[in-house]
Amino acid sequence: MFIKELYLCSNFKYKKMEIIRKITELKKAVDSRRALGSVGFVPTMGALHAGHLSLVNRCRKENPTVVVSVFVNPTQFNDKEDLKNYPRTEEADFALLEKAGCDIVFAPSVEEVYPEEDTRRFDFGQLEQVMEGAHRPGHFNGVAQVVSKLFDFVAPDNAYFGEKDFQQVAIIKKMVVDLGLNVNIVPCPIQRDTDGLALSSRNMLLNEEQRAIAPVIYMTLKEAVNRKEWASVEEVKKWVVEQIDSNEQMKVEYFTIVNADTLQDVESWDVPCAKQGCIAVKVGKIRLIDNIKFA
Repeated sequence: MFIKELYLCSNFKYKKMEIIRKITELKKAVDSRRALGSVGFVPTMGALHAGHLSLVNRCRKENPTVVVSVFVNPTQFNDKEDLKNYPRTEEADFALLEKAGCDIVFAPSVEEVYPEEDTRRFDFGQLEQVMEGAHRPGHFNGVAQVVSKLFDFVAPDNAYFGEKDFQQVAIIKKMVVDLGLNVNIVPCPIQRDTDGLALSSRNMLLNEEQRAIAPVIYMTLKEAVNRKEWASVEEVKKWVVEQIDSNEQMKVEYFTIVNADTLQDVESWDVPCAKQGCIAVKVGKIRLIDNIKFA
C-alpha cells in the first residue's frame, strides 16, 4: 500500500525510463513493478508519431506501469522491400517515450525475439480471409506470432492498439480468446493530422506531393458516409474507388463496407449490425490504410 501511495504522489517518480534489450531483463523489470498495480503495454514497430503517443498517454492514465515495445517484426511482412524500407528512428522514439512517461521500453533484436524460426500457424477463420488478410498473405499470422510472444514476455494486464488497424484489433482479440490469455485488449480511436490523414509511420515515406494529396482518402470516406442516405452499399463502394482512382498517383487496393464484428461484407444498409468502411490505397508506392464508421 505504501508503494501505491508513493506512485499517486505527484512528486514521486519510480525510476528513470529503462531501455531493455533482453527478455530475461524485461521480465525482471516488469515483475519488480507489479506491486504498484496493473501493467499496461503498447506494442509498436517504432517510427513513433502522435497516434502511438495517444496510446501511451491512455496507458499512462490507466496503469501504474507502462511498457512499450519498439520492434520491427519481420514475420508480418510479406513484401521484403516493405520490410527493408520501413522507417526506423529508435533514438527519436526513445526520447518521445521518456517524455510521455513510459517506464520500460523493450527494444530487442530479431534474434532475441526469434532465436529459432516460429513455425506456429494461427487460424482466425473468416476474420483473416478478407481485406488485409486477402491482400497480404501471412501478415496476420506474423502479427499473432509476435504479439503472442510479447504478451508472454510482458504479461500485461491491459494492452493498447489503435483502431486504424481495425482488422488487426479483431484478430488480436480472437487470438487472446483462442490462446486463453488473461489480457484486456483496449482499442483506441484513430488519430489524424489537421488535414484528416490518419497518422501512420508510413506517412514519413511520402514525398511532398504525395503527402499533399493523401488526405483525399479521409475526405472521400467522410463524404461516403453522407452518401449512404441516398445510395446503395454497392453504389457507395463504387463511388469511393472512382473518386480516389481519379488521381493518377493513387490506386485503391480495396474498399469494402463490413460488419464491424465479423468483418464480412454487408450488402444492404438494412442489415442490423455496426458497419465499418475499410480501405487500402497505394499513394505512389506507399500503402496507406484507413477506416470509418458508417452506422
